[in-house]
Amino acid sequence: MTGMHALLSAFAPIWMLTALGYAVGRSGLLGEQAEAVLGRFVFHLAMPAALFLMVSRARLDAFANPSLVAFAAGTALACGLGFVAAGRLFGRGTADRAIGGMASGYVNAANLGIPVAVQVLGDASFVAQILLFQVLLVTPVILTLLDTGTGAGAGRGAGRAVVLRRTLTMPVRNPVIMASLLGVVVSALGLRLPHALAHSCDVLGAAAVPTALVTLGLSLNVRPAAGGPAEETEPAEPGTVGTKRAEVVVNVALKTLLQPLIALVVGGPLLGLPDHQLLAVVLCSALPTAQNAYIYAQQHGLDTRVVRNSVVASTVVSMATLSLATWALGSAP
Repeated sequence: MTGMHALLSAFAPIWMLTALGYAVGRSGLLGEQAEAVLGRFVFHLAMPAALFLMVSRARLDAFANPSLVAFAAGTALACGLGFVAAGRLFGRGTADRAIGGMASGYVNAANLGIPVAVQVLGDASFVAQILLFQVLLVTPVILTLLDTGTGAGAGRGAGRAVVLRRTLTMPVRNPVIMASLLGVVVSALGLRLPHALAHSCDVLGAAAVPTALVTLGLSLNVRPAAGGPAEETEPAEPGTVGTKRAEVVVNVALKTLLQPLIALVVGGPLLGLPDHQLLAVVLCSALPTAQNAYIYAQQHGLDTRVVRNSVVASTVVSMATLSLATWALGSAP
């Protein structure tokens, strides 16, 4: 019962803030552009501030450990399979495949991983390593694919040179990557941020997660298009609704079932991790999809319905998989 209470306590803010966003959207309190404006606020201001501060305070040598290798293996395979499935099974383009991969393997480490780790493992040190891994290695790959996919209209006409130039200049144009790189520089040089700057980033960064969850809740409101049915505003295609549901099922299965299973196999039989470390790896791998996937899709002008539903569904399913992982592998003392 203690473990289940810990999980419920960790999930409560997610459900409450998402529900708040939904209620606000239904009431029209923030206006029709609220979802777009809040999404831009998270992507361009709050999230970069949070990531810059987190990376600047982190020790970059934390990557050198076998536990992170096991987690990375599960992440790479789940994201890769999600990317391939979105293309092969559902005919998605590069940008949508990138979001499919992210929905299948990018864990909600910040606002859910930390409280779960503290309650079940006794500390959140491994979650900090996961955050760094996702921010510094996984995110740039996903954003590069997004930028390449959404910029393909210009790239096809001008050739590979344009695509290469866009890829090379993306860190300058993308606030999330730029903030992370600046944080790496500060950490590598051992610099100490002035109190005023650090505190300002703390205050701004603290708004990232709650605002992203409220934005996710806003997106759950289905408004009928003028003269058309609710939500189905794209050109009608046979099996479109069923295809989107199938995509969600594939994303959620990869995220909540396959990813922790891969981490278990790599961390257990292959690397021989101690019980406590193996529990940490599997537990963190079983976390649901981060709401960042929805924010990235929204800010790149993609259809957000599949990723939005994947975030919500994986959050529901992960309550069972997290409980199962804790029960099967044993909680930390």
